[in-house]
Amino acid sequence: MKILLLLIAALQAADWPEWRGAGRRGVFAEDGILDKFPADGLKIAWRAPVGASFAGPAVANGRVFVMDRKGQERVQALDEKTGKVLWTREWPASYIGLQGTYATGPRVTPTVDGDRVYVLGAMGALLCLKAATGEVIWQRDYVKEFGTHVPVWGMTGAPLVAGNNLICLVGGEKNAKVVALDKRTGKEVWRALESNSEPGYSPPILINAGGRAQAIVWHGTGVASLDPETGKVFWEHPWRINLALNPGTPVHSGTRLFVSAFYNGPAMFTLDDAKPSARLAWKGKSESEIQTDGLHSIISTPVIDGDYIYGVCSYGQFRCLNANTGERVWETLEVTGEKARWSTAMITRHKDRYLINNDKGDLIIAKLSPQGYQEISRTHLIKPTSNSGNRREKGAVSWTQPAFANGHIFIRNDEEVIAASLKAAR
Repeated sequence: MKILLLLIAALQAADWPEWRGAGRRGVFAEDGILDKFPADGLKIAWRAPVGASFAGPAVANGRVFVMDRKGQERVQALDEKTGKVLWTREWPASYIGLQGTYATGPRVTPTVDGDRVYVLGAMGALLCLKAATGEVIWQRDYVKEFGTHVPVWGMTGAPLVAGNNLICLVGGEKNAKVVALDKRTGKEVWRALESNSEPGYSPPILINAGGRAQAIVWHGTGVASLDPETGKVFWEHPWRINLALNPGTPVHSGTRLFVSAFYNGPAMFTLDDAKPSARLAWKGKSESEIQTDGLHSIISTPVIDGDYIYGVCSYGQFRCLNANTGERVWETLEVTGEKARWSTAMITRHKDRYLINNDKGDLIIAKLSPQGYQEISRTHLIKPTSNSGNRREKGAVSWTQPAFANGHIFIRNDEEVIAASLKAAR
């Protein structure tokens, strides 16, 4: 019950305290937000220099937490109103073994919980810091302490707060694919799932279904539901993901749980109303990144809206699927503007419309329906700076999830983080 109350409270927060915002739902619920962008673009509240990273910012209690790498990995706390650096915490990290194109900086959005912030480096350094000062409360090392073999694209599973536990996608030995730590002390509470594969790249989420809080972990060889208090496996469906390439986050809506992988495509699970259980409702038939029948997401997390799914496929196709059958309803290239491998966009729901950040650095307001894609407004927001690993029109991409909080969007590239106002004129 305590975990369920904490989950409900998180969904009501105005801040953006973790990956994809409160509850990891990708929802921005504030009133007073503009309907269209000004002709001369959004008003920039401030800019602050940062180093390279794929980790989006988190915003909580008047602070913006942003990670990067300049020689060492680090996290900075910036003043939400001014961008002034309040504190910095650094730690050493060798990126030997990572895929060279993407060996630039951390990948994980910080997780803020009250007066603490949890940060995870690309090589498995986990730190719990005082949010006000950056002082280290405790720290763990996935490789040294759990025998983790860091996957080629680094550690990306943002730690998940569930009651007094911090649930971590570790990929360690001796059944330590998932480890829960006491969020206050860092001591191990439980471990779960056999370490028979890479951990994958998908951050775990916390849902309420079947009368129980469930920690959903989509790893390299399956989708599992764990008791967040004990680590007991409620249910698990085997599904081997090619190269364990699944950076998208599971999407929960009512009795539906949806996942989508770059090579292996989509799968929909139906959650039991009465107990923590699930069955496979449907699954895509294609395991090709080119001949795709449904939705083969790579970096972007799809959304479920009523009986329809919206998301970005493997080569930038923005698609609508029927959530009941997986059948494709429509597709368009208007969002990404480029049919290219890994072309993508981050999707955030705002009331009856969506805020979409494509990887060219544009911010889009659009309405999505089974009838089609309706673009309302678009503005260029930030320069793409990250190497995509293949040829792109802009020469680089913007692949970080922005934060939406307190009437602003906070977004970064490999050079700066900016805060821009989304407030409607009064």
